[in-house]
Amino acid sequence: MRKEDTFILSIDEGTSSAKAFIFDSNACIRGMGQESFHQYYPHPGWVEHDPEEIWQAEQKAILSACNSAGITTRELCCIGVTNQRETCVLWEKDTGKPLYPAITWQDRRTANLIEQLDQETKKYIQQTTGLIPDAYFSGPKIKWILDTFPDLRRKTMHGTVLFGTMDTYLIYKLTEGQLHITDVTNAARTMLFNIHTCSWDSDLLTLFNIPENVLPEVKTCTEVYGTTKHSLFQKEVMISGCIGDQQAALYGQGCFHPGMVKNTYGTGNFILMNTGTQIIKSKNLLTTIACSKDQKITYALEGSIFVSGALIEWLINLGLITDMQSLATQAKKTTSNDGVYLVPAFVGLGAPYWNPYARGTILGITRGTTKEILIRAALESIVYSCEDVFVEMKKDSQININEIRVDGGGASNDFLLQLQADISQVSLLRPQSIESTARGAAFLAGLAVEYYDHETHLSELIQNDATFSPMITKEQKTLLYNGWKNAIDETIHWAAKTKEIMKSTKED
Repeated sequence: MRKEDTFILSIDEGTSSAKAFIFDSNACIRGMGQESFHQYYPHPGWVEHDPEEIWQAEQKAILSACNSAGITTRELCCIGVTNQRETCVLWEKDTGKPLYPAITWQDRRTANLIEQLDQETKKYIQQTTGLIPDAYFSGPKIKWILDTFPDLRRKTMHGTVLFGTMDTYLIYKLTEGQLHITDVTNAARTMLFNIHTCSWDSDLLTLFNIPENVLPEVKTCTEVYGTTKHSLFQKEVMISGCIGDQQAALYGQGCFHPGMVKNTYGTGNFILMNTGTQIIKSKNLLTTIACSKDQKITYALEGSIFVSGALIEWLINLGLITDMQSLATQAKKTTSNDGVYLVPAFVGLGAPYWNPYARGTILGITRGTTKEILIRAALESIVYSCEDVFVEMKKDSQININEIRVDGGGASNDFLLQLQADISQVSLLRPQSIESTARGAAFLAGLAVEYYDHETHLSELIQNDATFSPMITKEQKTLLYNGWKNAIDETIHWAAKTKEIMKSTKED
C-alpha cells in the first residue's frame, strides 16, 4: 500500500477528554474523535479519574476519528501516543483491572509528604531528576497508594501489580498486556528517574519505598515498540511513537533547535524551551527531557501553570460567561482591569512559585467593579502567569526569547493572544492547526517507520495561521505587570498565614 493511501493514528489522552486524530502524509488532520470523561473530587485538593472510563472513551474517539476520515483501521500505518503526564495508575498485571482511581497531576494530597523531606533530600531530587519536589509528580502518588493500602503493597512483592502514567496504561490495553513500557519524557515526570543516566534511580526508589518491578521499561520517543492486539483494530498496527503531551506539543510546533519556545493554553499552561543537549539548572523551573531520538537526548526548561483553561470552566460554572468566545467578548467591554487582579491559585501555585498552599484570590475590587472587569482580570491572570515563566526562563538560560509558538484550545482566542504579546513584548506565532500535541506524537510515530523523512521535512509541513505582535509600550506593560506581582505577594502571604493558623489549631 502506498504511503499516500495510509494514515497515522495519533492518540491524545488529555486531562478532560480522550482524543484521536488521523494524520496524512502532509501532516494534515483528516479526521478526529473526542470523548469527555469525568473528573472526581473526593476531598478538597484531590482530583481523580477512572482509568477504565478513559480507556472506553479513547476507544470511542479512535473509531470516531476513523469514521470522520472515511477510513478503516486497516488503512492505519502506525500509532503515536501522547498523554497527560504525571497522572498515576496502578493495575493488576494479568487482568489490567485498575487497583485504585487514577490520581491526576492536579492532585495535591501528597503535599505534606513532600514538605516533610529534608533539604538535602530535596536537593538530591532536583539534581537527579531536574524536578522541584512537589505533589505534582507521580512518584509520591505511588507511595501514597501503597502506604494507604498495605495489602496492595504486599502484592507488589509478588510482581502482580504494574504502575504507569496514562501512556503506559493505554499501550498495555492496546496490546492486551503484552507491553509494559513508557518513554523517557513520561519517566522523567515521576520524580524517580535520573535524567543524566536515563534510568530509574535506586536511591529515590528506596526513599519512596517503591519496588522497581512495578515500573515500566523505558524507551525512546520514536521506535517500533510492538503492535496492537486489541479487537478494535482489523489488523495489527505498529505503535511507534510515545511522548508526554507538553513535549509532544514542543515537537509538533517544530521547536527542534535550542532557544525555541512553545506555550500550550490547555487546562493549565505549559511553557517549554528547547535547550538542546545541555541540562540547564534552574531554581524555580523544571529541567526535563524534551525528546529522545536516534540515541540522542534533547532537554528542555519547563514552567507549569496549573490553572488556565480550568479558570475558564470556573467562570462558566459561576454563570459569568458561556464559553471561551464570550469570555473575550465580555473582557473587551472594558479597556482596563481597573486595578483588579485575580490570582487563580485554585490548586496552589506552580512555576515559578511552587506553593501548594496558595489559593485563589481577588484583589483591588471596589463597588465600581463590574462583571466585565472581573472577567478581564481572569483573562489577564493567564497572561501574567505565563510572563512569570518567560522571565525566569530568560534568566536561567541566558537566551533571549524572540518568538513564542502557541497552541492548545485557548490559542484559538485572538484577544487572549494579543494580551500575551502585549505583556510579554514578543511576537506570538499560531499554526493553522493548534493540535500540536497530536501532531508531535504523529511526527515521532511516522519518523520511526519512515512515513516522514526528517525534521527539515517536518518543519516544512507546519503552516502558520497568524502572528500577534506587541501593541502597548514597555512602560505600560511594566505598570500592569507590577500590579500582578503585588497580587502574587499578597496571595503567598495569605497562604503562609492560613498555614500557621491551621497548624496552631491542630496543636491546640
